[in-house]
Amino acid sequence: MQELPYAHGTPPLVAHLRATPEDFLVEEILGYDAEGSGEHALLWVEKRGANTDWVARELARFAGVSPVAVGFAGLKDRHAVTRQAFTVQLAGKPDPDWSAFPHAEVRVLAVTRHSRKLKRGALRGNRFVLVLRDVQGDRAAAERVLGAIAARGVPNYFGEQRFGREGSNVAQARAMFAGRRVDRDKRSFLLSAARSHIFNGVLATRVDQGAWDTPLEGEIWSLAGSRSWFGPEIFDATLADRLARGDIHPSGPLWGQGEPPTSGEAGALEREVAARDPDLAEGLAAARMEQERRPLRLMPRSLHWRWLADDVLELAFELPAGAYATVVARELAQPADPPRTGGATS
Repeated sequence: MQELPYAHGTPPLVAHLRATPEDFLVEEILGYDAEGSGEHALLWVEKRGANTDWVARELARFAGVSPVAVGFAGLKDRHAVTRQAFTVQLAGKPDPDWSAFPHAEVRVLAVTRHSRKLKRGALRGNRFVLVLRDVQGDRAAAERVLGAIAARGVPNYFGEQRFGREGSNVAQARAMFAGRRVDRDKRSFLLSAARSHIFNGVLATRVDQGAWDTPLEGEIWSLAGSRSWFGPEIFDATLADRLARGDIHPSGPLWGQGEPPTSGEAGALEREVAARDPDLAEGLAAARMEQERRPLRLMPRSLHWRWLADDVLELAFELPAGAYATVVARELAQPADPPRTGGATS
């Protein structure tokens, strides 16, 4: 991630992020309330230093049900304190005593009933509170960068978590496309890493050109808060107003079979970047992945910050599902230690 270009200049600070799990707080925003009845127990769970998949398996074990009876909306970082929803299908069984769940690093905060299993991706977004410690650098410049982030957003890169330690997931994707057999679950993860690598390459090129939050000829637009997109269209005053309001964003490719829907300058750029990694682009097409889109611009909502001490800065903001808090923090502060590469933050 550190080699990817910055949108707001060289970060003015150096700091430790996640000195403890409590310095990285994530809370899911489901966007709807539990129905209050049904065969699924909807649990609001707080975990510290624990893997989401492991928590799901332990909830199933405790309730005496199969692991497939447990649902959750998203993977959350192990190196954090996270609050997220799980559903457990009890199918006529009474709720167990969730307060007796036998793991100190996991607490069931609330329980209600719901009619459906919680599915992956079924959340509106996440709230984050990050604490940067041992901060060094220019505080006045940091305030200016924070103001720029609030006004313009940041490049919507995929974070280190998508790529594994030292980018090993992309190397494994290349090996898979060359013929190495992998498990089905791992295959899906490696396909995502390959798509993310090409997307980040397109976005990095547009950041270098100063065109990550402004359109190129032949642009495809992503609708904020959805997976929908449209275009190309002539960039007129109506689109300019929607772009300024954050209703739409320029988009980049999640590579797959066929041609990307962009045309003109935007399309040529995407094809040029994908051609740098022909094994990934061709492997994704051969895997019959569809051409999809992801916003190039990420606009943190409700961004607030405060200095807890001269060398301690707290950031609070909301992000849509699928976005990474670390790509917000990287515009402000370079890490004083190597980044962690645990589970996804959103």
